[in-house]
Amino acid sequence: MVKRHHQIDFAAGALVFPGGKSHGGDEDPRWRDMATGWDAVGEDGAALRIAAIREAYEEAGVLLARRPDGEFYAGEAAVEVRAAVAEDRVSFMEVIADLGLKLDLAALTIFARWITPRMMPKRFDTWFYAAHAPGAQQAICDGHEAVDAEWIAPGQALDLAAAGARKVIFPTRMNLQLLAESQNPADAIARARQRPLVTVEPWVEGQGLRIQPEAGYGDVIEPLSAL
Repeated sequence: MVKRHHQIDFAAGALVFPGGKSHGGDEDPRWRDMATGWDAVGEDGAALRIAAIREAYEEAGVLLARRPDGEFYAGEAAVEVRAAVAEDRVSFMEVIADLGLKLDLAALTIFARWITPRMMPKRFDTWFYAAHAPGAQQAICDGHEAVDAEWIAPGQALDLAAAGARKVIFPTRMNLQLLAESQNPADAIARARQRPLVTVEPWVEGQGLRIQPEAGYGDVIEPLSAL
């Protein structure tokens, strides 16, 4: 997980999963020849998976891409190159081509989808993915949008949030709770593949936010005062 910069307008200072916005380059048709796992793409679409892989690379230095021999890329993700991609000075496709790699779209498993409540002035349609991080890669925050990074067990992150030692926003906390139900990463991915995807769009009910019980998070009421 990464800690967002305190001056960012959304979830400032919060502990979040690496992520961000999609942009036009994620839909470039040339990715057809520079990515594998197209058969694994579902209702989310390839462009969102490309965006997710790019953002994990930019913010955390984790690159879900494979070498010509089929093995995961095990090299370092240079901070200056990641910054150039994030600032649109270098295209992500150019970086992947120079490294001789192909993105692995099948490495991602859809975990959840959340849409910001209608009452919010700034809204997002967010897809969450689960993936096994390549063991040879070291996750390092970008130092720009993310100012810290740490591997942390879901239960530990929840405990730190409850103790006030970490700021964790509502959707992140709900997905940490869902992750904490798993015994290990493989179990988390297996559960995600078996769980029907229910798009969560919280609504106001009384003094709290409600979400659909069938989404897998239980009967949840989040006090508006906690937002």
